Amino acid sequence: MDFTVSNEWQVLVDTLRSFCEDEVDPLWREIEESNAIPEGLLEKAGQLGLFGLSIPEEYGGLGLPMVAKALVYEQLGRTHAGFTSIIGTHCGIGVSVIVAAGSEEQKQRYLPSLASGEVIGAFALTEPEAGSDAGNLRLRAIRDGEGWRLTGTKHYITNSKIAGLFTVFARTGESGGKGISAFVVEAGAPGFEVGRAQTTMGLRGSHVAELSFDGCWVPDDQMIGAPGTGYQAALSTLAQGRVGIAARCVGAASRATELALTFATQREQFGSKIAEFQMIQAYLAEMAAETEAARHLAYYAAWLLDQGGSARREAAMAKLIATETYGRVVDKAVQIHGGMGYCTETEIEHFYRDARITRIYEGTSEIQKLVIARDMIRKVRGR
Repeated sequence: MDFTVSNEWQVLVDTLRSFCEDEVDPLWREIEESNAIPEGLLEKAGQLGLFGLSIPEEYGGLGLPMVAKALVYEQLGRTHAGFTSIIGTHCGIGVSVIVAAGSEEQKQRYLPSLASGEVIGAFALTEPEAGSDAGNLRLRAIRDGEGWRLTGTKHYITNSKIAGLFTVFARTGESGGKGISAFVVEAGAPGFEVGRAQTTMGLRGSHVAELSFDGCWVPDDQMIGAPGTGYQAALSTLAQGRVGIAARCVGAASRATELALTFATQREQFGSKIAEFQMIQAYLAEMAAETEAARHLAYYAAWLLDQGGSARREAAMAKLIATETYGRVVDKAVQIHGGMGYCTETEIEHFYRDARITRIYEGTSEIQKLVIARDMIRKVRGR
């Protein structure tokens, strides 16, 4: 294993950290109050190449390996989660299916504008009856001439309100995963509509919404891969996405620890700074140690993906441990802040709300445990 950070990657990470600290962090309160990303901020992110992390250089992206992306996601995790969610969704699952399984014509047509951020990508898998059980999706694609007609609904789709391109999964055949295919659907396609926004606890500035397909016709050249291969493409994409979320949670946990440490060295009770109290020190030590452990697990899963393996079990482990760690760390950070931690005037409060979704989206913690255990059992039976 080699987690060496090259000079090129380090420059990118340093540049990103400065961008987040100078351009994004000062706007956290505005984002929370307006529930919107300030105008121009995403354009600046595009100028840094942040929308092209997963897109090969020949199509205008940065084409970073997964370890380098983990470093970038870790830095993004330190800043406002609403801003980070838009970029993370776009790069992690919004474009990866096209990169991995799209035709050359599809890549030439779509990837350059996705890499620049001119077009934002979204990943439309989840449905009212197909959340953790993604193989149960019911959006139907029926053959119609030289294309397919899509009918059904999706929900909880991140980036819906701003996306120009959707990777949509629909049933084209038998029940189960083998009957699912993937399509590229452009915003504004006849019969396709972005429905109501679904209000969430956190991730202010990043929105999820329902999608409605009412006989939306999609030509054959917008199917990604062969019929029936969509579910496997989704699973491959989710492995990368889960490592990305793990890295983002590591960054967020690290930032929460720093906020708690700063507060503890300033807050005075009973004649002493609370950082002098052994209980507070124990909290800080646990927060730092767990975050470091999660960091190395995320890097390891990223490294395995770069070696060409599926890393499905390790990606599940990384997401499970990093998201659960973030939840524990930010809870302790709020406790250290005391009453101030419960007030919206402090940064740690929105980190606390933003943390909760990480144990749910792109596979709940319970699903990650099933993935890990089933892989363990399969390997024993295969001996």
